[in-house]
Amino acid sequence: MVARVAKTAATVLICGESGTGKELVARAIHDGSPRAKHAFVPINCAAIPRELLESELFGHRKGAFSGAIADRKGRFELANGGTLFLDEIGDMPMDMQVKLLRVLQEGVIDPVGTAGQIPVDVRVVAATHRDLEAECAAGRFREDLFFRLNVLPLKVPPLRERSEDIQALLDHFAALHAVDGARPVIFASCLGAALHGYGWPGNIRELSNLVYRLSVLFSGQRLRLRNIPRDLLPSKMAVEQLRDEQATDDEIENAGAERVAGAAAASLLCDGMERNPVEDIICVANGGSLLPREGLALKEYLGDIEKNIIEEALCRTGGNVSKTAELLQLQRTTLIQKMNKLKKISGGASSASN
Repeated sequence: MVARVAKTAATVLICGESGTGKELVARAIHDGSPRAKHAFVPINCAAIPRELLESELFGHRKGAFSGAIADRKGRFELANGGTLFLDEIGDMPMDMQVKLLRVLQEGVIDPVGTAGQIPVDVRVVAATHRDLEAECAAGRFREDLFFRLNVLPLKVPPLRERSEDIQALLDHFAALHAVDGARPVIFASCLGAALHGYGWPGNIRELSNLVYRLSVLFSGQRLRLRNIPRDLLPSKMAVEQLRDEQATDDEIENAGAERVAGAAAASLLCDGMERNPVEDIICVANGGSLLPREGLALKEYLGDIEKNIIEEALCRTGGNVSKTAELLQLQRTTLIQKMNKLKKISGGASSASN
């Protein structure tokens, strides 16, 4: 949807709760558009005092008001040829809504302190957490402006409604927040699954903050939920999700010998690994080099990769050896042999039964 919207020149209205990533969507629209080589200029309409908003948007001339000691371009001029992102458009004062509507209709701006008009070529992408139709009905937002903005509407769902994205977002923010070039923190897939039940009231912003916090304290380490101190987690997550994970562990313990052995193997693997060679493969895909200058022990390196993949599969299946073998497209006996060879499980796993 975003890719198709990006290729048009139409005005876009992005709706969604605070923290859902509306500005990221707006940037993606700009980056995928023919205007990508020009400026992307954001402005938060709720953060600018109403008496300064006109100057911020349209600019002013020297002497236009007290403190205007020089000419200053507004956001529309700065975005000329590119995209202007009007965040929290639902909080714009009514008098400014009238002036914005005129710019959208006529494509010209009137800087404060001048009678002249300046033509601008700007694509407007607006965003709000408010229900603008309800705001129009209540008389707080101009209906004509709403229709002018709502040419291509996009709805960004809250994170609680797209929990399937959590693992990918964890990995994305881990790479983004890696501290001072250190290896990113590594989130086991079982951790991503454990976070699905949390409501994420702060949405993507809250998840990003959590990953940043963990990146500072556990750089390069592999994390499961139980390894993270409770005071580093949102309070509700620390209580509810840890209880859920413990319940899952109890279920595994009562499910039979194979699940017990597999869960133990997954725990040993998840908790013991700090280095993830799979990340190096991703580095190569992004144009980096896999082979260090000093060389590497290939057999050991490939063994580490195999070990990491087995670990992830065990975490994903909750330690079920048969399901792990199916996931990896291996015979069950072959998987057990590999696990024993890697010396990462106890001898009891090899005798586990279906």
